[in-house]
Amino acid sequence: MIDPMKKLLFALVLLLVAAGVQAQGIPWNDGVEASSLTLIGKAFDTPNPYDRIDTVRYKGFDKAENKMCRQPAGLAVLFRTNATDIGVSMEFGERSTSSYRAYRGVDLYIMKDGRWTWAGMNDFAVNHDDPSLVRNIVQHMDGSMKECILYLPINAEVYSCKIRVPQGATIEAMESPFRHKIVFHGSSFTHGISCGRAGMSYPVQFMRRTGMQIIPLGFSGHCKMQPYFADVLEDIEADAYVFDPFSNPDAKTIRERLLPFIDRMVSAHPGKPIIVQQTIYWEKENFNTEAQKTFTERRAVADSLVKIARKKYKDVYFIVPDAALHNGESSTADGVHPNDNGYSVWERSIEKPILRILRRYGIR
Repeated sequence: MIDPMKKLLFALVLLLVAAGVQAQGIPWNDGVEASSLTLIGKAFDTPNPYDRIDTVRYKGFDKAENKMCRQPAGLAVLFRTNATDIGVSMEFGERSTSSYRAYRGVDLYIMKDGRWTWAGMNDFAVNHDDPSLVRNIVQHMDGSMKECILYLPINAEVYSCKIRVPQGATIEAMESPFRHKIVFHGSSFTHGISCGRAGMSYPVQFMRRTGMQIIPLGFSGHCKMQPYFADVLEDIEADAYVFDPFSNPDAKTIRERLLPFIDRMVSAHPGKPIIVQQTIYWEKENFNTEAQKTFTERRAVADSLVKIARKKYKDVYFIVPDAALHNGESSTADGVHPNDNGYSVWERSIEKPILRILRRYGIR
């Protein structure tokens, strides 16, 4: 008798093979490199266009941070196409082995009736390293010209990303409709850890909903107001800066680093809004008394120091995000990181406060 688990695994393999055969059965073109279209979300030019930070130019990062500098979390490509099918072929460096498809997958939105509407996604299984392999993202569309935004993986190093459409279809770069430039720097929350899809972190949701161009600089577990991160942020010319600085460091580190960090940001970007977010309520605090103590202290220290900064600087602001459903149901994947719904709740909680602040500076 065949083991039920073996049956399940065999069925999953057949599904993956079928998906691959189906994709390969379409007469795909040779592909257009995403970086030759309209790549958005970049703070700087980098030797590899899919890296976020050039680690040759900026020093001080540890091994994990160097790897995250080379992950295109939050970056996206804009293009127009009349294709009925859209696929992607990719070549990776290091990539996550997590079950989260956002970590090594792409996520497609298409403009429909004036709003960015989800269209499809796919990921690249760990054992598929063939850069000629095409993954279908969306199929059987009509042949009208469409405006598309494709988000890149949040936890993988990308060497090549080719957009594939059937032979004879048109694909071309499109001018970005996103205005201004807003930096989002923070923890795993800002990075988008635990997202089900690459387009679901709260900063990129903010971008789609508001039309503001975001510069995504989330660094999972490593956003602790380090001086070398300040080196990078000082060099980014943007219209506003939004920070999630209290989710990773302990209370002692916050006491030591927050005010010097804000001093550097204000000095480097005079007259620009510096928006600091409190850390969200972590669901692990529900019954864990040690977690309650830890995060209560962290929030208290943050509150007291931001008050000092706000008295000193007129362009420093403090907002309190919320990612909880408040109905007894969980909105996290693991008691810490929001799930897709939790990240949507977070975005809704900060959207109006940030837009109110930006309007004071003529940023609309």
